Amino acid sequence: MNSPVVTSAQMREAENVAFARGVSAEALMNQAGAGIARAVQQFFPRPGYCLVFSGKGNNGGDALVAAAHLKRAGWHTDVHLSFPESQCSDLSRKKITGFRDTSPVAAAVSAANRGCSPPTIILDGLLGLGSKPPLRDPILAACREINRLRQEHRAYVFAVDQPTGLDGDSGEADRDCVIADFTVTIAATKRGLIADNATNFVGRLEVVPLSDLPLETADETVTCTASLHGLLPHRPFDAHKNQFGRVGIVAGSRGFAGAATMCTWGALRGGAGLVEVFVPENIYEIAAAAAPFESMVKLVKSYRDLIEEKIDVWGIGPGLGKDNANEIIELIQRAESPMVVDADALNIISANVSILKNCRGPRLLTPHPGEMKRLAGDQKISRAELAKKFTSEFPVTLLLKGSRTILAESGKRISYNTTGNPGMATGGMGDVLTGVCAALLAQNLSPFDAARVGAWACGRAAELALFNNSESEQSLLPRNVLTNLGRAFREL
Repeated sequence: MNSPVVTSAQMREAENVAFARGVSAEALMNQAGAGIARAVQQFFPRPGYCLVFSGKGNNGGDALVAAAHLKRAGWHTDVHLSFPESQCSDLSRKKITGFRDTSPVAAAVSAANRGCSPPTIILDGLLGLGSKPPLRDPILAACREINRLRQEHRAYVFAVDQPTGLDGDSGEADRDCVIADFTVTIAATKRGLIADNATNFVGRLEVVPLSDLPLETADETVTCTASLHGLLPHRPFDAHKNQFGRVGIVAGSRGFAGAATMCTWGALRGGAGLVEVFVPENIYEIAAAAAPFESMVKLVKSYRDLIEEKIDVWGIGPGLGKDNANEIIELIQRAESPMVVDADALNIISANVSILKNCRGPRLLTPHPGEMKRLAGDQKISRAELAKKFTSEFPVTLLLKGSRTILAESGKRISYNTTGNPGMATGGMGDVLTGVCAALLAQNLSPFDAARVGAWACGRAAELALFNNSESEQSLLPRNVLTNLGRAFREL
C-alpha cells in the first residue's frame, strides 16, 4: 500500500494503540533498524564506511540497530554518542551494547580492494519524531559536524525518520538543520517531510513500513514500490504486439527533432507494442534518420488528419513548437483515445485552458513548474494545493513534475513520487517520461496508475544509473534513464 502522510500526533497515537495491543517498543525498533539498513543497501549494495551519530532516545536506537545490520553485512561502522551513555534511554543503551557485541563479517572485502571507492555514509540518529527547532548543544554541534563531513568529505547522509533540526509537521528548519541526501522515515511519511520548503533538507525520501504498526488511510500518500506491484501484469506466453497498444507520438519541429526521438524511445522502452511518430515535412528526413529502428516515422501535413488515425494512445507535445496551435488544439479536443499532453502542447493549451473541459478522451498532463504556472497562473499556494485545485476544476489527471512529483486526479488521494535525483534536471527527461506514460496507458493502466508507475520508473532508472557507479549527477542523460528502465521495471 501507499504510505499515508501523517502528523506527529497521529503517529504517536498509532504507536500507543500498538503498545496497548502488546507490541513492544523494541520490536518496532528492530523492524525500523532492519528497514533502514535495507534502504542503505538499496542505494549502496557494496559495503563501505558508516558513521552513526546517535542521540539519547529511540531515534538513536533505530540507527544503532541499522548499524549492527550493516556491520554484519561487511560495513566498517563507528558510533558517535552525543550524550554520555548513562543519559541514554534504557532501550538505546541496550542497542549500544548490541552494536558493540555484533561481530563484523570476517570475509568482508572492502570496496577499495574491488577497484572502486567505498561509500561513506552517515546515519543521523540524533532526534526523531516530535522534535522541533531551535537546536541546542550538544545536538547542535553534532548537526554542524554532520554537515561539515557531507560537504568536505562527500559523505552521504541518511536521516533516520526525519533530519535533525526539521519540524516534522511544518517542514520548518533550523539554520543548522542536517542536510540529508536520504531520509528513511519510519512507518509513515511525516507531513513536514513533503513540505515544499523541506525538500533540500530531506533529499530522497524512503519509507520503511512496520507490519506491527498499521495506519489508516490519509488524504495524501507517498507512492511505495509495493503499491505498484501487480500494475504491470505478467505477459501471457502467446502475447503479440497488438495486445500492448499502438502509441502515436506527435512531437518535434525545426531545431527540436531530438525531442521526438527521446519520446519515441520512452514509448518503446515503456513497453508499447507499436510506436508511430508523426512529424512535419521540414524535419522528416532528420527525424527518420534519428528514430529508433523499432519505430515508424510518418509525415504529417495537417495535425487535424491525425484525429482519424487508428492510435490507441497519443503522446503529444515534446519539441512541437506553436506554429500549428489551432490544429493541435483540435487534435487534443477531438481525439477519442487517451492522450499524454506535455511541453509545447501544454503551452498551446495555456492560452485557453477551458478546452480541457471538452476533451473526448482521458487526458494526462505532465507539466514542469513553469508550464504549470502558465496553465494555472502564479498562485501563492503549495504545489499540492495547486494540483488539487486544478484537478477539481478540470477533468484531467495531473503529473506535476518536480523533486517531489505530485500525482492528482479528482476523486483520488494526492500521491507523491519520491524516486529520482538532481541529475534528472536536464533537457529530454520529460520527453522520455511522456513516452513511458503513453506506453503504460497503452497497456491498459488507468491514467492515474500510468502516471504513478511512469514517474516512479523514470526516477528509479535515474537512481540506478548513478548508484551502479556508471554516472554522476553531472553526467546523467535521458539515454541513461532509458538504458536502466528495464532494471527499474524488474523491481515491480
